[in-house]
Amino acid sequence: MLSVFCYTEFSVEIPVAGGSFAYLRIELGDFVAFITAGNILLESVVGNAAVSRAWTSYFTSLLNRPSNSLRFHTNLTEGYNLLDPIAVVVLAVAATITMISTRKTSYLNWIASAINNVVILFVLIAGFSHANLSNMKPFMPFGPKGVFQAAAIVYFAYGGFDNIATMAEETKNPSRDIPIGLLGSMSIITVVYCLMALSLPMMQKYTDIDTGAAYSMAFHSVGMTWAKYLVALGALKGMTTVLLVGTLGQARYITHIARAHMIPPCLNVLTGLLSVSTLFIFTMMAVALLVRRYYVTDVTPKPHLLKLVVYLVIIISSSIGTSAYWRLNPNGWIGYVVTVPIWFFATLAMSVFLPQQRSPKVWGVPLVPWLPSLSIATNIFLMGSLSSSAFIRFGICTAVMLIYYAFFGLHATYDMAHKKGMPESPEPLKVVNSNSREKAEP
Repeated sequence: MLSVFCYTEFSVEIPVAGGSFAYLRIELGDFVAFITAGNILLESVVGNAAVSRAWTSYFTSLLNRPSNSLRFHTNLTEGYNLLDPIAVVVLAVAATITMISTRKTSYLNWIASAINNVVILFVLIAGFSHANLSNMKPFMPFGPKGVFQAAAIVYFAYGGFDNIATMAEETKNPSRDIPIGLLGSMSIITVVYCLMALSLPMMQKYTDIDTGAAYSMAFHSVGMTWAKYLVALGALKGMTTVLLVGTLGQARYITHIARAHMIPPCLNVLTGLLSVSTLFIFTMMAVALLVRRYYVTDVTPKPHLLKLVVYLVIIISSSIGTSAYWRLNPNGWIGYVVTVPIWFFATLAMSVFLPQQRSPKVWGVPLVPWLPSLSIATNIFLMGSLSSSAFIRFGICTAVMLIYYAFFGLHATYDMAHKKGMPESPEPLKVVNSNSREKAEP
């Protein structure tokens, strides 16, 4: 929800199609935007791939077949040896539907969402009616560390609001519709997500849960064999909706990034690990919001800019320290006595000693800088709960992107391309007050 607040303010103030890429490019510049672009594509591509593979699992459940029976087994390394042609077909169909018509895609989403909501209500009612409290023992078998690791891994399940933000340019009344759409949907989804996550282990012990088609197999285990087909059908409808929305967002991201000349036409797929990329993007969005509120080019005094940089460095560093201490010593507490007060006083100093340079015109994040700062700390903390291999892959992908940026992206951005073709620079802007801008007098 903290990340949603940041996205909402940006979507209302800057209603363009690029989503987080456009926001970060405006506030933090091309370099940060380029690194974010690669992670956005990673999040979008790998997220859709994960959903499409789950689509296959529920489809086999609907056919009453083993979960991997429709996948091709190869001689590759275990865990990477299952090829999923059905997932490829589903992705191709979703992309085709999206290309045919955005309006028709919206209608299909309405129908699929209505069916999915009915199925969700059924799952909750039937699931809790067949609940067995003994299945909840032990309550946290992997302890707090397991909880945070799971939260970090499934974080991308909340990435859909980023796709909503990319649609801001096509919204008739963004100042009204975007806050309702983002904050309202995320509040409802969070409650439903928690209830769904609670009903599953109450029906079936966590050690027996089928990771491919969890709810279908859970109903089968409690004797409601017929219900697994209904659940599988609803899940297919729901995942189809996710793929359609994801494809819409992915197309807009790639278009906006390509307009900036930051990727060549053939380079629109990056690989790596999804969770680190998602958390990284959300962290940068919170940083960008603080920069937007406290810094305006050619207006903010240099001492205030220096303070902003120092406070941001302290907030990020203390958050990294908290995350690292949690990773190294999950049962300790001494490290938190140092890192948490540092984060708190840095945020307090920003709030007290640094005046805001810009105020949102319509809707803004409340309690700035506290909520964005807390978002930074939370996202970095969850990043620390991920495995070291995730950061190794993230580092490799980032290094590749930096090399590409140095040799191509830096020289081919939209701004650079237009500077070469424009004899005169546009008229400068001056800030009249914190809420408005106008052209400077000649």
